[in-house]
Amino acid sequence: MAEAPSSQTHSSHAETPKAASHPDALAQVRVVTAALAPVSAQVVLTGDIQAKFLSNIAFRVSGKIQERLVEVGEHVTADQVLARLEPQEQQVNVDTAQAALASAEALLTQAKVSFERQQSLMRSGYTTRTAYDQAEQTLRTTQASVESAKAALGNAREQFSYTELKTGVAGIITARNAEAGQVVQSGQTVFTLAQDGPRDAVFIVSETLLAEPPEGRTVDIVLLSDPRVRTTGTVREISPAVDPSSGGVRVKIGLSKVPPEMSLGAAVAGLGRFRARQAVSLPWSALFRWQDQPAVWVLDSASNTVAPKTVTIDRYAGSAIVLSGGIAPGERVVTAGIQLLRPGQTVAVVGEDAQ
Repeated sequence: MAEAPSSQTHSSHAETPKAASHPDALAQVRVVTAALAPVSAQVVLTGDIQAKFLSNIAFRVSGKIQERLVEVGEHVTADQVLARLEPQEQQVNVDTAQAALASAEALLTQAKVSFERQQSLMRSGYTTRTAYDQAEQTLRTTQASVESAKAALGNAREQFSYTELKTGVAGIITARNAEAGQVVQSGQTVFTLAQDGPRDAVFIVSETLLAEPPEGRTVDIVLLSDPRVRTTGTVREISPAVDPSSGGVRVKIGLSKVPPEMSLGAAVAGLGRFRARQAVSLPWSALFRWQDQPAVWVLDSASNTVAPKTVTIDRYAGSAIVLSGGIAPGERVVTAGIQLLRPGQTVAVVGEDAQ
């Protein structure tokens, strides 16, 4: 009777190794078998609406601005006066040209009378051929002088008209670079005009996105303030250089139709899809960091042991990661239970996720 407790104690010690080797004592994991599948990424970018054509409006003559008649944001018509210069200098030129024309016309009248008199005397034989030819030459010269004076007057009047600044096209004033009282030179920008008509959705795109061709030329454009307002567009222009301020590439999407709600400066989102390609994608739960690099646990089906393997991530796609290297099709990757794993550890597979 005294040996009973000893027998019970020996029995419990003998069962300990069995408990350690029981599957319930192993780390339980779920796995997924890596496989190639078509991956098509949708890219969402934020940009704004801009005019397809911007014009810098400037005076054609130099002078002092007398008055400015429009404000930034105002819509203007093609023949609307935006600003005026003080016209004293141009007015003097017009008056001088008018006086020169009047003088030339008076000389022409005198030359006509003289030529007609010489013509009459020539028929009667009371003048010489030399006098007649000289009168005719004087007439032709004064006629040319009148034409020249008329051209000079037209030019002076045209210069006078340049003291009024007009756009020539309808649009919206987006910038003002001069004020009344300021002296400006000819060609110096006074206003910037966004012309009416076609509009662009402009985005700053990462250079890496442009390395892969899109699936189609059409891009969906959505108004951020009201997602119900939508339109489509096509890539119209890609900047050949990286924008130094943003580090991205400026891309302009020409809108096929411009809803009234998409006014200049409106914030929009562009939705584009890249061409589908074959790649391995895994749930994000499989990812961890190993030796300062992204990695996953790979299961050896023969020994049921796990080992870390570094991977190269192409991009994140929602709840999945798309790999560009590191995992080959057919390898089994741990997706759940990775927190306490160590290299070479034996595990128990309790389930396999569908890829």
